[in-house]
Amino acid sequence: MEIKGICPIAPAVFHDDGSLDVAGYEKCCAGLIALGAQALTLFGIAGEYYKMDADEEKILMAASVKVCHDHHAPVIISNTRHSTVSAIRRAREIEDSGADCMMVLPPFFLKPAGAELFDHLDALCDSVKLPLMIQYAPDQTGVAIPVDTLAELAKRHDNLLYFKIECKPPGAYIDALSKKLPSGRKIFVGNAGFQMIEGFNRGAYGVMPGPSMPDIYRRIWDMLNAGNFAGAQLLHDKLNSLLNHIRQNVEMIIHYEKIILKRRGLIASDHCRAPGFRSDPVYDGLFEQLYQMIEPEFQTCR
Repeated sequence: MEIKGICPIAPAVFHDDGSLDVAGYEKCCAGLIALGAQALTLFGIAGEYYKMDADEEKILMAASVKVCHDHHAPVIISNTRHSTVSAIRRAREIEDSGADCMMVLPPFFLKPAGAELFDHLDALCDSVKLPLMIQYAPDQTGVAIPVDTLAELAKRHDNLLYFKIECKPPGAYIDALSKKLPSGRKIFVGNAGFQMIEGFNRGAYGVMPGPSMPDIYRRIWDMLNAGNFAGAQLLHDKLNSLLNHIRQNVEMIIHYEKIILKRRGLIASDHCRAPGFRSDPVYDGLFEQLYQMIEPEFQTCR
């Protein structure tokens, strides 16, 4: 299935005691699709993948494929392994799981660059036949990837179809990459959709935001595609007022996204595994004010 439009990062859903809530996860994913998500992305940075063990990852991979395909939506599964050999093993597991696309987060622990990074990504593209997406998130990983590296990989591999660009700002990088990619390749924006209107104006094919408000992102996206730029901007301004507060770091946006998910009835517990973000009355007070501005725009599950 084609990957396009609003493709949120699936949340890690836990019980209050911190154990994995698989049934709750499947229910949440079905609700996100009903609210307008056009695909779901497992193991994104905002999905707390780094707080799970291998058994939990396998359970969520199977659950994601099942619930997305039951609801006629594609599923993207991110490969976050750092060594080439383990990343290739995981790539084959992702392909065998029935996923529709594999997103690749380049290894960042020791920040390989140059030929070492290229060879890692090249080997991953070679290891499977399913469509691939490379995630470029230098603010989170500290790994810079030149435009020419991604363009060369795309020329070498027909299955490297998508690129998630979330450098800050992303605009110039998107333009430079678009000019060098082979035809048919698509660019997505991340960073909670903060720059989704600019990304759209530069030819982005979709957005990969957090999970709590897919209906808001979908309405903005649909208005942009219909040429209603004024309406899209007004709604995006409301959304960005909230995002500007809650996305000050990754753990902070995870914390508040889960609060929103719980309020909307999409998850039963807003538990985040430690270590995580610790709020205080000032953070929470501003969140409440900004949340009240966007809440009237929410839709119920279709």
